[in-house]
Amino acid sequence: MTQEYALSQSEQTCVPAKAARKPLNRRFSTAPMMDWSDSNCRYFWRQLTKHAVLYSEMVTTGALIYGNRERFLAYDEVEHPLALQLGGSHPTDLAQCARFAQDWGYDEVNLNVGCPSDRVQNNMIGACLMGHVDLVADCIKSMQDATEIEVTIKHRIGIDDLDSYEYLRDFVGNIAATGCKTFIVHARKAILKGLSPKENRDIPPLKYDFVYRLKQEFPNLEIIMNGGITNHEQITEILTHVDGVMLGREVYHNPALLIDVDARYYNDGSISEDGADKAALIRSLYPYIEAQLAQGATLHHISRHTLGLFNGQPGARRYRRYLSENAHRKTAGIEVMEQALALMGYH
Repeated sequence: MTQEYALSQSEQTCVPAKAARKPLNRRFSTAPMMDWSDSNCRYFWRQLTKHAVLYSEMVTTGALIYGNRERFLAYDEVEHPLALQLGGSHPTDLAQCARFAQDWGYDEVNLNVGCPSDRVQNNMIGACLMGHVDLVADCIKSMQDATEIEVTIKHRIGIDDLDSYEYLRDFVGNIAATGCKTFIVHARKAILKGLSPKENRDIPPLKYDFVYRLKQEFPNLEIIMNGGITNHEQITEILTHVDGVMLGREVYHNPALLIDVDARYYNDGSISEDGADKAALIRSLYPYIEAQLAQGATLHHISRHTLGLFNGQPGARRYRRYLSENAHRKTAGIEVMEQALALMGYH
């Protein structure tokens, strides 16, 4: 390891054992979501699906190079297969952080070229990079040269007036020339001025046909669809055109959607026709919760990610309300989870 990427002795003690390198099956993956897809959330999701590829929140290169690296990179081994998403636009910094991803045992490192917020634009991060294809290519190549794990990209179908299919095709073609094989495509363009990040997830129209055409023109690339996907029927149709799907807010608000992922997309198990034992899924978290509480976390840090699991069931509102009102207390423990389940009739 070169001096540029060397970790201190104290940091090395925090690095998990490397997972075996093998091609990732991105038939189904969960999206990077700021403030949501943290390690606690991913641990919970992993109780619902063994095979889906889980993505971290976006982490900026500055946070990793100058901040508390363990805070941003630590995770539980159960979270594999696991990808780290980076935000940045300086090839040298991204190369260094890609090496961090490898050293910490991540299975993939992904470059964010899709976030439309003003804050990241000001730092040349996210969707604005779609207007700088040569820079993006340099970033991807630098990351590839620095690491042995796969480097992938997540991007929009365009930005502002750069929104033709031809522009998207040429963008993908230029990035593919670096050797990048996996493109996660949010099937909306980003409007960089005048729309909030939330509005950019809803107002620009979805153009799945653009993504389908990419797969037709680049059959050797792995094309993953993202944006507006809400149910298994929709996923089944999309998978007749592209290689995989990525879901974000839908799986966060309705995590039960993950329960049948292994059976439907990885040929592992059978579909739970009348629902899984969701109380057992919650209770499978208890050893993890107790370990996190012993390290100073509060129950809310973990329980907040479970609030949507029982959506549509009698008592789901009581479950959410009880946890929202009680899990933030410093003394809250497993008994709070049990009381929330009891309000739904689980004993």
